[in-house]
Amino acid sequence: MGDTFWQYRPAQAGDDLRHIDWRRSARADSNFVADKEWQIAQSVMLWVDQSAAMAFTSDPSLPSKSAQGRTIALACAILLIRGGERVGLTGGQLPPRRGDIQISKIAEHLSADTDDDYGSPDTAGLLPQGRAVFVSDFMGDLTAVEAALLKAADQGVRGALLQILDPQEEAFPFSGRTVFQSMTGSLSHETLQAGDLRDRYLARLAERKDRLAHLARTTGWQFHTHHTDRPATNALLWLYQSLARHV
Repeated sequence: MGDTFWQYRPAQAGDDLRHIDWRRSARADSNFVADKEWQIAQSVMLWVDQSAAMAFTSDPSLPSKSAQGRTIALACAILLIRGGERVGLTGGQLPPRRGDIQISKIAEHLSADTDDDYGSPDTAGLLPQGRAVFVSDFMGDLTAVEAALLKAADQGVRGALLQILDPQEEAFPFSGRTVFQSMTGSLSHETLQAGDLRDRYLARLAERKDRLAHLARTTGWQFHTHHTDRPATNALLWLYQSLARHV
């Protein structure tokens, strides 16, 4: 473990008693942990979109965006933990830890769903000078994504944005009368000429990707789009290499 002091922080559930600074804790009503600079730099926090939109798949033979994203995130966590690093989940759900028990806890947390139409990154729990991974289709409000990345950058956090899309979302193979509906059913749009929307849709999708890529560049992050009809190992390799650039 590193020996360069970084900061005191309130003790959290799961902290090893050996890491509590009892002298500092004696001056307050709660316990404090003395984080080390090296320890923080080796922590990776994950945020995986668990909203309803991620459950979409255009073909029963393809995994949903959610299944693909969670698989890639969990596989990445396993690789990092087995490499000696600490991995946790943002939002205060799970502080970064090592070990097989931590892997099981991450898997358990990632199995849950939310009722939201679209998700936005949760930056709670990010550690200064650490790393992070955000996995989503990023089809919701990009203003929230921008705010999350700027907040992370202010803390010296670097990482990767992995966008998961179904191939149908890239091709827009619709024509004639079509009803477009969100996964929760709360949003709906009917058109008699879906083919007329194709060019505008593709232009807006390209604009969205460009904005995400620009946000990543300006905050020191990496951005990549993965499609669910491609092997998950492709995205996993990209993600692992992207994180390695910030070691």
